[in-house]
Amino acid sequence: AMLRPLAPDDLAPPTLVERLNRLVYEQAPGTRFITLFLAIVDLRTGGFSYVNAGQTPPLLLRQNGSVEKLATGGIALGMFDASTYEQAETQLAPGDLIVAYSDGITEAENQAGQPFDEDGLERAIHIYASSPAPDLARTLFTVVERHAGDVKLADDLTVLVVKRTDAGAARI
Repeated sequence: AMLRPLAPDDLAPPTLVERLNRLVYEQAPGTRFITLFLAIVDLRTGGFSYVNAGQTPPLLLRQNGSVEKLATGGIALGMFDASTYEQAETQLAPGDLIVAYSDGITEAENQAGQPFDEDGLERAIHIYASSPAPDLARTLFTVVERHAGDVKLADDLTVLVVKRTDAGAARI
């Protein structure tokens, strides 16, 4: 709700996040903070810029199989009133996909107390990367739930998959 009034001002993403940070700092209780991953995608060119404010770094799986962590940005919103943020830019080629996820995915433990962890997530993404984005998201939930078995999940499971399907489109 705080981001919406700031978005139409055509601010550079780091400036937008810095202003949002100040609002959260002023209005949230001192023990609360918010993580945010803000991305801007040009669907025509595949241009992709982002600011990560303390969110678990989304994974960018390139068509060639390499994985990049989208971590550039700064700390979570609301922790300090004068936090600054950096923006990163990259290019999404046809076949590239981004998986944004909550830490509940990687922290889901099995009966032996082993977390699914980032390696498990990367393995699953590699195995099912050819799936359409909605199917990949559902499959990742299934794989994590299978890993956990009967163990009650301690946190939410959230996944967002964005896949550039051709030279002029992205699917979510």
